[in-house]
Amino acid sequence: MTAAPALPALNGILTPATDAETLTMFTPEDQEEIQVEEYIANHWLTKEMRTRADYSESRPHLKIPETFRVNNLTAGTLRGPGKVVVPPAGGKSIVSISYLGSGLCGHPKIVHGGFLATMLDEGLARCCLGALPHGVAMTANLNINYKAPTPAGTYVVLRGTTTKVEGRKAWVEGRIETLVAEGETPVVLAEATGLFISPRQAAVGTFPTPCKTTLLTADYR
Repeated sequence: MTAAPALPALNGILTPATDAETLTMFTPEDQEEIQVEEYIANHWLTKEMRTRADYSESRPHLKIPETFRVNNLTAGTLRGPGKVVVPPAGGKSIVSISYLGSGLCGHPKIVHGGFLATMLDEGLARCCLGALPHGVAMTANLNINYKAPTPAGTYVVLRGTTTKVEGRKAWVEGRIETLVAEGETPVVLAEATGLFISPRQAAVGTFPTPCKTTLLTADYR
């Protein structure tokens, strides 16, 4: 009986939600959330990615049982008004569309570089999950070059690609760029390369199985 409250969380780890199920687990509640969600859903890039059979769509942070989200940076600490409103993904490539709001600024109207580093760290790690043993990627090295200031209140795209895999090691490169109209050239805001490792001890744990490639429609505020 003492363990009874932990059973739902344990079940959530052993049998995580599917990619399709995560898309039904978030409902925008206020007008701003609804507008951002509709904008992303109707953007040409989202529509194009959804036609590609080699990509699947999910909200992977919702695979984390709610009990454990409080201990997760982007699913817990950075969630809430003025921060990450829509749950932020993995495989061998990733395309993530996000809205960055004023609650993430380091300077007035400019998104904090540390938050962009968090986006790149998580995005690139999730990018290589499907290529590593046990679906676990720990950051060994992350190099970031900031190319231009990132204005708050704008939509951006995170793109990542796994370039090399050797056993438990994966090399990934990616960038954050502005979300633009079809035919326009985006501005690169930050770019990064990273080395991610699947730890030996991961073999004894149980982790959600990642998808091959992910189109993630997320909203950061």
